[in-house]
Amino acid sequence: MTFISIQNLTFRYSSRQDPVIDGFSLDIRQGEIVGILGSSGSGKSTLLRLVAGLEIPSSGKIVIDGHAVVDEHRVVPAEKRGVGMVFQDYALFPHLTVKQNIMFGLHRMSRTQRQKRMQEMLELVRLQEYADRYPHELSGGQQQRVALARSLAPRPALLLLDEPFSNLDEALKASIRSELRRILRQAEMTCLLVSHDRADIEAICDRSVTIGIPAAALA
Repeated sequence: MTFISIQNLTFRYSSRQDPVIDGFSLDIRQGEIVGILGSSGSGKSTLLRLVAGLEIPSSGKIVIDGHAVVDEHRVVPAEKRGVGMVFQDYALFPHLTVKQNIMFGLHRMSRTQRQKRMQEMLELVRLQEYADRYPHELSGGQQQRVALARSLAPRPALLLLDEPFSNLDEALKASIRSELRRILRQAEMTCLLVSHDRADIEAICDRSVTIGIPAAALA
C-alpha cells in the first residue's frame, strides 16, 4: 500500500530557468527506506526540501499518509506535514545538551511524556551515557545519532535524510551505515535518503531511484 506519493513534481527557481526537477514521480510503501541517487546539482536535496515543505513546487502533487500536502489547491506548511529531516550538518543546538536537543520538538507533550520519550530515543541510538554532554563534546558519528534521535522523537510520518554521511570519514562510515539501518528498522520508519554515494544507498535502503542523470552514469 502506498504511504507517500509524489506525482509529476516540477520545480524551478525562476521562470527563466530550466526546471531543477521535471515531472518527478515516486511511490513509497509504509516502513520502506528509499534512496535517491544523483550527482551534485541533480536536484536530490531540492526534492527533500519540497517534500518537507521548505520549497514550493511549480506543479505536481505530494500525498503523505492519504493527505495531500501539496496540490493545485493547497500547500500545507512544513510544521504541519509530520515530516522529520536530518540535514547534512546535523543542525544541533550547540548550547543544548544531548537530552535537551532530543526534547526540543516535544513541547506539546507533558513533562513526564517528554522525559519518557527522550529516554526511549537515547536507548534507541545507544547514547544513554552522553545525555548531559554538549554537541562539541561528541564525535561526528555521535552527533549524527543525536540529530537522528531528535528527528524521530516526535514520531514523524516520514523521515528525510540529506547526505547523512557527508561529514564522516571513510573509516567511520561502514559502522554508522549499519547502525543507521538498525535504528530506522527498529523505529519502523518510512524514510527517504539522499546520497551521491551508491555504497550508502546499498547498505541502508530497500531500493534506490536515480534523479537528474541516467543510472548508468553513476555505476
